[in-house]
Amino acid sequence: MKFANSVTIRVFVKDGEDYDAVHAAFRSLVPLDLEKEKVLVRQQAAVGFNERRIGILEIVLVKDRHIRAFLDFLRERLGERQRQLLIHQKESRLDSGLDFFVRLDKDKLLAGEFFVTDSGNCFHVKIGIAAFPRKRGIALIAVERLLS
Repeated sequence: MKFANSVTIRVFVKDGEDYDAVHAAFRSLVPLDLEKEKVLVRQQAAVGFNERRIGILEIVLVKDRHIRAFLDFLRERLGERQRQLLIHQKESRLDSGLDFFVRLDKDKLLAGEFFVTDSGNCFHVKIGIAAFPRKRGIALIAVERLLS
């Protein structure tokens, strides 16, 4: 079953953070050979408060097999308790465009643990839910199946 039409993963790397470590953790979120699969890692620079530089890394997955590989990996690495938390919070994490949002704690992910957070210091995951017909109720069912 197809659960998603797209997945966007993004992280902000603040001045003073170990860019290489964050970049490695970011790339490890997608269990594919990114170069071989021609998945682009977009890198941008921005300026934040007090003129502090911020790096922005982003990957957008649109091919079904790439999306499926990521979702399977995410489901496996989250564990039962974290998946149940997301299912419990599904209403608030699904927007009107049927995008489902997950934030993974940056510090814990750098240590190898997938942990859902509401903090801003995180890896942002936006999953464009595949629902036909394109209705919120159908999307909520898809989210529950995706995480079960």
